Amino acid sequence: MVSRVIPVEPFDLVIFGGTGDLARRKILPGLFRRFIAGQMPQDAQIIGAARAEYDADGYRQFIKQSLFEFGPKDVPNDVTEAFLSGLDYVAIDAKGTNGWPELAAKMRDGHVRAFYFSVAPALFGDLAERLHSHDIALPDSRIVVEKPFGHDLKSARSLNATLAQHFSEDQIYRIDHYLGKETVQNLMAVRFGNMLFEPLWNAQYIDHVQITVAETVGVDGRGGYYDTSGAMRDMVQNHLMQLLCLIAMEPPAKFDPDAVRDEKLKVIRALDPVSPHHLVRGQYGASSDHPDYRAHVENPRSRTESYVALKTHISNWRWAGTPFYLRTGKRLRARSSEIAVVFKETPHSIFGPEAGSHRNALIIRLQPDEGITMDVTIKEPGPGGMRLIDVPLDMTFAEALGPEVGEVPDAYERLIMDVIRGNQTLFMRGDEVEAAWAWTDPIINHWGETKDVPKPYDAGGSGPEDALMLMHRDDRKWREIR
Repeated sequence: MVSRVIPVEPFDLVIFGGTGDLARRKILPGLFRRFIAGQMPQDAQIIGAARAEYDADGYRQFIKQSLFEFGPKDVPNDVTEAFLSGLDYVAIDAKGTNGWPELAAKMRDGHVRAFYFSVAPALFGDLAERLHSHDIALPDSRIVVEKPFGHDLKSARSLNATLAQHFSEDQIYRIDHYLGKETVQNLMAVRFGNMLFEPLWNAQYIDHVQITVAETVGVDGRGGYYDTSGAMRDMVQNHLMQLLCLIAMEPPAKFDPDAVRDEKLKVIRALDPVSPHHLVRGQYGASSDHPDYRAHVENPRSRTESYVALKTHISNWRWAGTPFYLRTGKRLRARSSEIAVVFKETPHSIFGPEAGSHRNALIIRLQPDEGITMDVTIKEPGPGGMRLIDVPLDMTFAEALGPEVGEVPDAYERLIMDVIRGNQTLFMRGDEVEAAWAWTDPIINHWGETKDVPKPYDAGGSGPEDALMLMHRDDRKWREIR
């Protein structure tokens, strides 16, 4: 099977914050991969915009170094130079007037215009206002907004209102790179494209769902931001919430942006409030080669969590009684992101008690090795009776589709191309963001009111002991982080 590459329309993409870390590590290397794949038209124009005083050639050399560091390897020099020739640069003042007339002069008629706000949220309003006052943004232009989208419900509403003064909802692309992962989209294909799963996708057959996003890194270099955010704001409110929605949502009437996002919104609004007894948060301790969380953020009295585990329910007919367990943390045993849909045991075992307890589980692995497996129960080979074991039925698409498919595109590559196409399916809508904050805020406020102190946990472990007990009390256990 051969992977199809469908070119996009000619476009002008302006990256505000074009000299920043995200632009260097993800955005421009991702666009370079799409250029190599033949998806970008030859006359596509990418304009970096930031405060640094570069000219166009200086910016190209700056990005060239980033491509060598973070882009694909062993690319012929003429291909690299062809991509760089489509780059331009404007030194710009987001809050002033400098650079805006120059940027306006570089925009071309008849091309899709997209603007990537890879800057602090405090600048969103200034950028939106100036794009319109200088007639740079058109009625069909798009803006891409990076997280954090607000710090709480109040700030998210304010940010939505600010952007709405200048752009309609169908022009705003709130990006969550988790939704661009190949496996996340395959989750929808597995659910809604196969008769095998959808009849079983409910509380009658599913015992519980686990969503885990584990990281081995600490907050080195991000301490200032992270200590005012924490794992709940940084991960649960957006990444884990989106994964939960895709697992739990009803089948949309069609694969259409608003139809999909309508169903995701229903899930968030049906989430039960989380009891304090079903919440665990922690801070990682020191290891032989790394300091503890408080040393990393330079705040010896910090009560900000680097780990969260929680149990919640969805109050609707499909999921009544089925618990959803979410956990995420820094400095854990392994880098691993996965969703485990654990089915109930068979109602009666014909093999007797010696066969043990066995459950099917559908495992959707997002990183580091994207793929899908299904744990099924079989007889252990060999003589000696009916001994049952659980083995994975591998549905990883890389092997099934063959080497012709090539390297799986990075999430940013796919999402930026969707922006150019005008497809918002994998982007969050404003009311979706606000609903997520409305569910998250009471949890965060409770911690502040009770002056809750996170539980310590060992770096390189699996999290606080209390998180293990959260599952143990329900006679369940977390899947091993590996």
